Amino acid sequence: MSVEKTVATIYIDNEAKEANPKENLLHACLSLGYNVPYFCWHPALGSVGACRQCAVKQFRNEQDATGKLIMACMTPASEGTRISIADPEAVSFRAAVIQGLMQNHPHDCPVCDEGGECHLQDMTVMTGHCMRSYSFGKRTFRNQYLGPLVNHEMNRCIQCQRCVRFYREYAGGDDLNAFRLRDNIFFGRAEDGVLESEFSGNLVEVCPTGVFTDATLKKHYTRKWDLQMAPSICVHCGLGCNTSVGERYGSLRRAVNRYNHEVNGYFLCDRGRFGYEFVESHERIRFPLVNGKSATKNEALERFGEILREGNIIGVGSPRASLEGNFALRTLVGPDRFFAGTSDQESQLLSTMLRILREGPARSPSLDDIEHADAVFVLGEDVTNVAPIMALKLRQSVRQAPMKLATDLHIPEWLDQSVREVVQETKGPLFIAAPYATKLDDIATATYRATPDDLARLGFAVAHAIDPTAPEVTALPEELTNMAAQIASALISSNRPLVVSGTSCRSQSVIEAAAQVAWALCKTGHPAGLSFTTPECNSLGLAMMEARPLSAAMQAVGTEPATTVIVLENDLFRRAPASEVTSLVRSARHLVVLDHTESATTEAAEVVLPAGTFAESDGTLVNSEGRAQRFFQVFVPSSDVEESWRWLREGSMTGGIEAETKWQGFDDLTTVMAAELPAFASIPLVAPARKAGGKIAREPNRYSGRTSMLANISVHEPKPPDDPDSALAFSMESGPAPAPSALLPFFWAPGWNSIQSVNKFQSEIGGHLRGGDPGVRLIEPSPQPDWKYFSTVPAAYISKTDAPLLIPIFHIFGSEELSCHAHGIAQLVPRPYVALHSAHASGLGVKAGEEIKVTAGNASLELEVLLRDDLPRGTAGLPAGLVPIDAIPSPALATLAPANVKTPAGGGA
Repeated sequence: MSVEKTVATIYIDNEAKEANPKENLLHACLSLGYNVPYFCWHPALGSVGACRQCAVKQFRNEQDATGKLIMACMTPASEGTRISIADPEAVSFRAAVIQGLMQNHPHDCPVCDEGGECHLQDMTVMTGHCMRSYSFGKRTFRNQYLGPLVNHEMNRCIQCQRCVRFYREYAGGDDLNAFRLRDNIFFGRAEDGVLESEFSGNLVEVCPTGVFTDATLKKHYTRKWDLQMAPSICVHCGLGCNTSVGERYGSLRRAVNRYNHEVNGYFLCDRGRFGYEFVESHERIRFPLVNGKSATKNEALERFGEILREGNIIGVGSPRASLEGNFALRTLVGPDRFFAGTSDQESQLLSTMLRILREGPARSPSLDDIEHADAVFVLGEDVTNVAPIMALKLRQSVRQAPMKLATDLHIPEWLDQSVREVVQETKGPLFIAAPYATKLDDIATATYRATPDDLARLGFAVAHAIDPTAPEVTALPEELTNMAAQIASALISSNRPLVVSGTSCRSQSVIEAAAQVAWALCKTGHPAGLSFTTPECNSLGLAMMEARPLSAAMQAVGTEPATTVIVLENDLFRRAPASEVTSLVRSARHLVVLDHTESATTEAAEVVLPAGTFAESDGTLVNSEGRAQRFFQVFVPSSDVEESWRWLREGSMTGGIEAETKWQGFDDLTTVMAAELPAFASIPLVAPARKAGGKIAREPNRYSGRTSMLANISVHEPKPPDDPDSALAFSMESGPAPAPSALLPFFWAPGWNSIQSVNKFQSEIGGHLRGGDPGVRLIEPSPQPDWKYFSTVPAAYISKTDAPLLIPIFHIFGSEELSCHAHGIAQLVPRPYVALHSAHASGLGVKAGEEIKVTAGNASLELEVLLRDDLPRGTAGLPAGLVPIDAIPSPALATLAPANVKTPAGGGA
């Protein structure tokens, strides 16, 4: 029996090199550090051989002096392959190809938004093409309006096909296409309109020219080499995607993808890419407020100190604040007086998820693991709108099982078009059980839509079908029994089964049912991944602090007279009913709020301290996988904005509280946190300490204008600000040592100015970054798990038309708090509504677009009716984040009545 070699020896210009035989020659050459030009190939998209730019000369053996031209991206890196990159015929062929591509390309580099990081520019220089001989009229197109996020300039197109391959084949979109007429090809929509895909912003980076550019950057454009940058983490969901953010003239200008093999890979969702604009929104708090009036920093600290000296203080943390900010507040008020700042229900669900991942046998997979799962069961989640990049990974997971068809025919995975020709429409098993239709339904094997309790019953039935010792679900309809058996069979038959769930249904039973399925697989010898989505960027990190929920804080204020409440980066009116939060505010002796964006909570505060956003501070976030990752300050704000933890430290010193003075800077803070909270013992390892090595430049070598940027103030160039918290420098100067992966502000290499320069920082193209990917996992299953099956199976939900069950409906734009303040995204946020099944609406006598009154608990809203027949009977949907459904305990039953019904004379208000 032959054993497949894992390393092949190939010869590049007569030098023996080791390569991965499962990859192509272009992949091998780039991994080995050679510069080979290319356009159509992309590590995540595979090879189609459309551009012919990566031509090299291949020889049969050492004696062959003639050889033949081949396309490196279409040729396997098999044992003994001999090629030449520098062969004159190959060099001439590549130059001719680039000349042909450039003949219709406009001479607009000086005004092109892509200028300075254009892959076409890099490849043109690499091939030596510097003179155009084409003197005729150029092909021209009419550009399209594609929405507020992506700009279109079709004249720059070189027909590499990358855009449609990513948009349609990789991301599953269908409103962008290639339109051909004779020798013309147009990449765009059938008609002007907003791109519908949640991943449309990736066209900006996928396109090797300037056809698709960042429309948000265009409004405050600056050249890429004039951006001061820092490594960061997306704060708009719980996945923790890595980003690189750029600043100029004291304002944040853009965010781009920062490659992390284990997390987001090459792509971002549109919320993560364009949500950065909230940093520059009109709702930003940039100066302290005392009693609603602007104050100086000293005045605010003095008042804060006076309040602290009075004592009797409690602190309310936040799932969107860093670990360091939450820990600083916890240290200031004491562990027993620190509260999580989340509802009872959310705290319970997060605590349950944390316990399941720690005590059960199923491991929480990385996003890369999710992409390679070959059978998936999604229970209770609208993954596309809650955790978008996870949805993108799930779209690739359905290709794993069918890939065996190509393997049996000896077609390599990277030969994309051939693989798709063999696989056709075959997809691996993906089952989705959710309260309403999701955008992943188009690739699902089967779907089931029901209320949370009924979804949980299906989950428990699947677990019982996998392992008969798991509790049985009684009175289950035959249809669901058969579906449970089908799901169980698919999971058992796979090599890498995965279960996905989360907090979206607000249901403990759904979470327990998902865990039950994963545990049943593990028990029967089928190690399964168990992935939970979390609501916000640091939800899991806050849960690991084991603080009590918001209701406990309200109780403390109600029972203890003259209590001061400090709220950290949290709008409490999004967490609990307005009446309860108002009562808390009125009962508190003082309300101090640290936040960066105006909210109902900051309006009610006596003292407001302007906190730094992710762009103006350093901090650590724990994503839904349990991976701790660091974001770094990209610029020093010109106003009084500071990190929350620094405000708390300065306030405690002003107030004469010694508890926090034992740490002076960021590294001290993380060290103390790691020592006091065992769950965070590895936090100092997330990124090197400030004094661990030489300085690392935030600014590229070509950064310009340093002597003129502040010339209106002084003609003398000011000294760059010092960064007391990291090894990053606010300048172009770097130390001699290469930057660790966690501290890379941007990817750049000689001759590689575009985002494709990430090739030079990977151990292998598409693999891990050299030195390891950023982040440290804090959660692993117990080596000796002590668990037992959950025994409580909920009863079937009984539909009540007169009292429908309220369920949250998620939107990628609108459900998340911060991105709604971004100008571009704000234009795409839907209006508030109540969603009803058409039969339900007909019974109430209302039509689509009419208003209806929705009452649940103490909350009453008048909302426009939206008809959705994908909703289960007996339910009503409210858009999460757009109406206060988060403040309504779940499950909540509502009463509905036409909004125009008037109160009888003499009745109550």
